[in-house]
Parts: sequence; C-alpha cells; structure tokens
Amino acid sequence: MSQRISMSLISLFVSIQIAVNQQIAQAQTPEVKTTAKYTCPAQIESSINSVINRPLFKRMRWGILVKPISSQKTLYNRDGEKYFIPASNTKLLTTAAALQKLGANFRIRTSVYQDINGILRVVGRGDPSLKDAQLTILAKQLYQQGIREIDQLIADDSYFQGEVVHPSWQWEDVQFYYAAPVNSLIVNENASVLTFLPQKIGQPLKIKWANPLEAYSWEIKNDSVTTQENEPGFIEVNRDLKGQILSIKGHLAVNAKPDITAIAVFDPVKNFLRHFQLSLAKEGIKVKQTSHINGGKNEQEIAAVESPVLSELLTETNVNSNNLYSEALLKTLGNQQALAKNQTSFDTGLEVVKSTLTELGIEANSYMIVDGSGLSRKNLISPEAVVQLLQIMAKSDQAEVFRASLPVAGVSGSLKNRFLNTSAQGIVQAKTGTMMGVVALSGYVNVPNYEPLVFSIIVNQSEQPASVIRKAMDEIVVLLTQLKRC
Repeated sequence: MSQRISMSLISLFVSIQIAVNQQIAQAQTPEVKTTAKYTCPAQIESSINSVINRPLFKRMRWGILVKPISSQKTLYNRDGEKYFIPASNTKLLTTAAALQKLGANFRIRTSVYQDINGILRVVGRGDPSLKDAQLTILAKQLYQQGIREIDQLIADDSYFQGEVVHPSWQWEDVQFYYAAPVNSLIVNENASVLTFLPQKIGQPLKIKWANPLEAYSWEIKNDSVTTQENEPGFIEVNRDLKGQILSIKGHLAVNAKPDITAIAVFDPVKNFLRHFQLSLAKEGIKVKQTSHINGGKNEQEIAAVESPVLSELLTETNVNSNNLYSEALLKTLGNQQALAKNQTSFDTGLEVVKSTLTELGIEANSYMIVDGSGLSRKNLISPEAVVQLLQIMAKSDQAEVFRASLPVAGVSGSLKNRFLNTSAQGIVQAKTGTMMGVVALSGYVNVPNYEPLVFSIIVNQSEQPASVIRKAMDEIVVLLTQLKRC
C-alpha cells in the first residue's frame, strides 16, 4: 500500500498529480520483458526457483503457492502453508466476506431526520464513498422541503461503535490519508488534500488547501524553504497526534512542480459538519448551531443519499487498494447483527469475516487477521489460505463480481503500470500489497495454452526496494502465463 499519494484519493486530486503518480509508478516498476516461449509444467519449479534463489534475495522469506483454479493439484509450493504478513492481500478476505454476507446490490444510506421541534439530525452509517457532491444532494433535498434556516443541526456518529483508528496501526501511518479514521460520518475519505508550491528562493513553500476552509482548522509550523533551480527536493509532513498541528519540513526548487499530499483529518465529525454546513450555505440554507450528539430517535426522514452498490465499493477497495473502504465494510459487516455489550463494530465485523470464511471452507488455522485492510503488521495469512479463497470464490455465485473487483495487469488500478508489453497483460487479475519489508501479489491467471490458475506470492523480511521484488514477482507471473501442456 502506498505511503503517500495513490489512486485511493484520485477523485480529489487534480489531473497533474495523476500524471505524476503514473510516472512514479512506471519508474518504480521496471519493465518485465517477455518473449514468445512456452514452459512445461514439469519445468515450472526450476524456472521459479531460478528467480527466487538469486543471491539478491537470500535474506528474505518467500511464500508461493500455485494451483489450477479447479483442482487441488499443486504446480508450485514454497512455504505455502506458513504465515506471512500479507499487507493489502488482507482485503481479499474482507471483500469476499462482504460480498457473501451483504450481496452485490447492498447500499449504505446516509439520512437526515427532523424531530417535532424542527431539529435536524444527520445520521451516518459509514458510507466511505460519500463526498461533497452527495452533501450537495442532501442540501438540495432540504431546500426542496422548504427549509431555509436550521436552528440546530446535529451530527449523529453513533452507528459504528468503538475506536475509529485501529490500535495496532503504526503512528507514522495514522497521520496520512491511507490510515484515516473510520467513523459513521465520513466525507471525502476523511482526508485533507494540500499542495506545496515553491515561491521566491529562500522563502517558505506556499501551502494551498484543496478546501480553503481547512486552512482555518490547523496550526502550521512551516520550516520548509524554496531553493535554487533544479535542486532535488523533498517534503516531510507530520501531523501532531494530540492536536491539529502540522509540521512541514523540506525544500523544493524554485522551478519544481507542485507537491501534493493528503493527511487524515483530526476530528472526522467536525470535518463532516464543516463540509455539510458549507454545502447547505451554497444552497441558501442558514445553520444557526451545530452539535455532535450520538444517539436519538429517528423520526421523520426528510433527506437521504445512498452509496453505490457494493460491487462498485468492492472495485474501489481492491482495484485501488483503498484502506478506508475496506475498514468501513468490515464495520458494516459487524453492524448487520446486534452488537453484544461492550463489543465494537470492528470486533463483531472480524467475527463475521472469520465465520463467513469458515462457512466457505477456508481453514481457520490458515490465517490470523486483526483488521480489514492489511495496515496492521499483526495480520498473518498463508498463501495456502489465499489460494483456497480464490478457488472457492471462483466457483461461487459471486465469482464474476469478485473477480471484477481485482486490478487487471497493465490495465487498471495498482497493476495499471505493471506487466506492460508482456504475455500477462490483460489476462492476470490480482491483488497487490506493499508495506515496509512486505510485498504481495495474489490472484488469477487465464493461461492461454493451459488451464486457468490461482496463485499467491508473499515476500516478508525484505531489505530490497519494493520495485525490485515486484519485478521478480512479475517474472514469476509471466512464467505462469507461458505454461503449456507438454
């Protein structure tokens, strides 16, 4: 998973940053060359071993399992039954369970209720896709109801119970957008987008917020500087975990392009109210007072918006490896049943995922998960568990939806710039995963001259750059696409 800008906030970023992201991805992932050759099944073990046994990789752990999609025959196995930190491959388990339990057409509803005293209460149910555009729709609906002034607007954030940030996530992660808090009232993925622009040489970098209102919410300690032309630059952003304080360090050359990043909002409910109040004002509705009060009676619903169907939410989750979406879906699973006393939406969601995987036939001792996205380093999953899940989902009624949620090699999401001009392009659907020392890739291969395959490749304890590991993984997957009955 990316530690700075990624496709998960693409809808909030300007087009120039999208181009920059693609250039970075291409630079980080060297091209894997392909030739018109075939590999016999009997040769696949030695071919894969020739890749992973290179001296460059001697200190890291490889977990690899490759099987035909419809049989238990093993084509290749390297520690496939052992535990590995899976990174974002964890999302495969979460999304499979969500699809099985909620159904492809499930939607998440955000409602505005009015009581007999005219007080309005907005109730969120954890829609991770809700953005300013949906708040505008709510505001228009209220205007159509004849509302021009609201004495009190209450934000009810009580649908999800428990912590909004997982306690095992690393502190340096939780300040950035990819580890944003997961609460009931989410807007713009609970992230604030800011751009750093060079000024005159010697001056601090200019900070520009995507939403100008954000500038009034933060105390800024700007120790950055604009440097001479063509000097290499870097930006370091740190968010104080105890308050809304941003510390900016680094430098950009006077002729450098803008640098864009996104941070997690500090108070998601206040952030929601601020955005909603602005949307209401734009539609001509004045709000006298706002407050955050959890719980209450849902009386008359006077406005509502719904998320896209679950199949679309799953696509964003897996194709763009969106952590917020995955964690929101996990909590949504928990809220589909009554929470026991002192039990959180998160805890119950994990129980639902585990019980669903057991119902599907996944061996309970083949994995250990503590979150829904893979951000936690306490997650442990074996390639065996992943391959088993992929095989089972391929035979399920939801097979088409599940596979459509995965990135396609050389085409979409986190695989858009991988496997270009190789035999794998367009015929591999797989989930990526990356964190420090961890790289993973698991999915399906529609082999042209052999039967369809499922595979899981996970590397742990690596001191090599992720781009080097990805290149080796891509070589292995290309080998799989060249299989032919001999």
